[in-house]
Amino acid sequence: MIRLLVIILIICLPALAGAQEFMCQVTVNSPQVEGTEKKVFQTLQSELYEFVNNRKWTNYVYKTEERIECSIMITITDRPSSDQFKGKVNVVLQRPVYKTSYNTNLLNLVDKDFDFKYVEYEPLDYNDDAYTSNLTSMVAYYLYVMLGLDADSFTKFGGTPYYEKARGVVNAAQNAPERGWKAFESLKNRYWLVENLMNNTYAPFREGLYIYHRTGLDLMSENMDMGRSGVNDCLENIQRVNREKNGLYVVQLFMDAKKDELINIYSQAAPMDKTKAVNILKEIDPANSSKYQQIMQQSK
Repeated sequence: MIRLLVIILIICLPALAGAQEFMCQVTVNSPQVEGTEKKVFQTLQSELYEFVNNRKWTNYVYKTEERIECSIMITITDRPSSDQFKGKVNVVLQRPVYKTSYNTNLLNLVDKDFDFKYVEYEPLDYNDDAYTSNLTSMVAYYLYVMLGLDADSFTKFGGTPYYEKARGVVNAAQNAPERGWKAFESLKNRYWLVENLMNNTYAPFREGLYIYHRTGLDLMSENMDMGRSGVNDCLENIQRVNREKNGLYVVQLFMDAKKDELINIYSQAAPMDKTKAVNILKEIDPANSSKYQQIMQQSK
């Protein structure tokens, strides 16, 4: 009987190893926190790594090469008490581009409202249907958002079930004392990110995510002009959304992740394509107008 169990484990372990969704680098830094035991941050980093990478977040069985590449960097800025921490989190999500070694950013977000309680070695409890801690709820929320963005980049509106999960986390946290979960606190927080993604009025944005990656970047290794045409279509979608609601949080996050990449894409474009792209980019991201103007100075 024991031998049979061993054989079953040997057969099943490779499948289990590839079952999880994320290949996520988790880092906890505390450069501003002095005079405190640093071991707790190392333990937190290790436990969060296990929480993110070794937990099943979907019903889909991922192959090892399909695992989603991302990073979660937590910076602790204050420790008011032994089990209370204040800081910020930087969440970065990447996606491979077809037939290249290049990874494109889907998300590069900094959330400055990251206050939580943590007791070393206590299990990191989490339940989709209930708010148990700000630490695990925040991490789970961003994992679901990343699952959604990744799915949207491969399948049109493929991220919907994951955004619904993220919205469930937000709903469960409405009575939480920590900031970032409620609509009235800010127009650029966790509540509004998932609201923007789930709002049918802004559906062209999500359609644009698919167009940008599947009919844009993924084609560029074979046909640069055709791939750039896909990116053009994406920008037109985002322009429509921006005109519907100027300064939308999800559009700002897209531009934060993509602005350098877009400059590279259009630097070698035809003059007419450059002009059209620069005008759209300046309209939807006026804060970086001078950067986009550099596109016009590049020769093909």
